[in-house]
Amino acid sequence: MKRNTALKILNPILGLLFLNQVITGLLADSIPPDTFEVLHVGGGIAFAVAAVLHVVLNWSWVKANFLKKAPKAEP
Repeated sequence: MKRNTALKILNPILGLLFLNQVITGLLADSIPPDTFEVLHVGGGIAFAVAAVLHVVLNWSWVKANFLKKAPKAEP
């Protein structure tokens, strides 16, 4: 699968997982504990995996923008 195609699939999933974390976090007191554990904890693990995959797929951008070597100063 091409990188751009993978990102077009992954990014909406990442967004939904983020919303899941926010919503279940805000409604933690009104959700049964077993349901909360599945939705929030399980969703958190899925969110972390998706975030790592997102960074891996965008690693060339990360390197180009954040891991640049500073130009050498002229003597």
